Amino acid sequence: MTRKKKPKTATTPSPKSARILPSRFFISLIFILTMFGLLIGSPLRARDRAKTAPYALISGTVWGPDDRPVYGVEVKIRLAAERKPRWKVYSNRLGEFEQRVPAGKRDYVLWTDLKGYKSRIYKHLQPGPKVTVHTEGDERVNTGLHLK
Repeated sequence: MTRKKKPKTATTPSPKSARILPSRFFISLIFILTMFGLLIGSPLRARDRAKTAPYALISGTVWGPDDRPVYGVEVKIRLAAERKPRWKVYSNRLGEFEQRVPAGKRDYVLWTDLKGYKSRIYKHLQPGPKVTVHTEGDERVNTGLHLK
């Protein structure tokens, strides 16, 4: 007894279902969406920018005893009138750090905290003196912290 082979059928899409919408429709749709986004999106972005409070930026570099930047050191920042640190940041690969603080006339005290800090290069680091920074408004203040 021989088996009958099933006929192979090939389906082709009908011309009506394969029709793609005209490119003019897509172009006009993109134009409308772009204009709608520009008209509606820009006031929203402006309102978001207006909500952002002004700030001052304290930035600096942590220097080692051999005047090279030191990576991974914790820097603590507080207002001069307070006792406890309000902000803690770490120095990056270039030894630099940045912290946003409220704008206005204020004095800040910065110092390094070396508890738990380990380095292959520096075996016995000691924290340097505390540094006082004064801000007048929304400005950037650069400083440096030196380790012993």
